[in-house]
Amino acid sequence: MEAAVVERGSFLDAVKTVLAGFIGIRRKADHEGASVRPLHIIIVALVLVVIFIFTLLTVVRIVTG
Repeated sequence: MEAAVVERGSFLDAVKTVLAGFIGIRRKADHEGASVRPLHIIIVALVLVVIFIFTLLTVVRIVTG
């Protein structure tokens, strides 16, 4: 009996997953084949949200200032 080897996704896979979620595109095959850790998803999502907010604030300050 062979043990199934579950390949864990890399941190870059987590970034791709979160970015695809931000813009709302993701293939079903990618979703089913994803093996990233939930903690990586949470960390990447929080970091990207903070970057997105600071980017918006910077653009608003440039436009209005």
